[in-house]
Amino acid sequence: MTLSSLERGRKYVIEDVDAIHPEVQRLMVLGLVEGAEIELVSLAIGGDPMEFRLFGNAISLRREQAQYFVVSPSGSGE
Repeated sequence: MTLSSLERGRKYVIEDVDAIHPEVQRLMVLGLVEGAEIELVSLAIGGDPMEFRLFGNAISLRREQAQYFVVSPSGSGE
């Protein structure tokens, strides 16, 4: 499962990052790294971009960018 397919309001953990693309490397500097807990907060009309909460901050990504981040449900509760 990737960030592009999350359910709103549930928490997930980033398990893997396809860091081959330069744009993904720039997003990693913002905290989108393996082990980070992330939550889908909202979607724009049409579903793109997507807004996530990460380390208490909001970040918006296009669905295309979100596909580079593999996640699993967080075990810390919801």
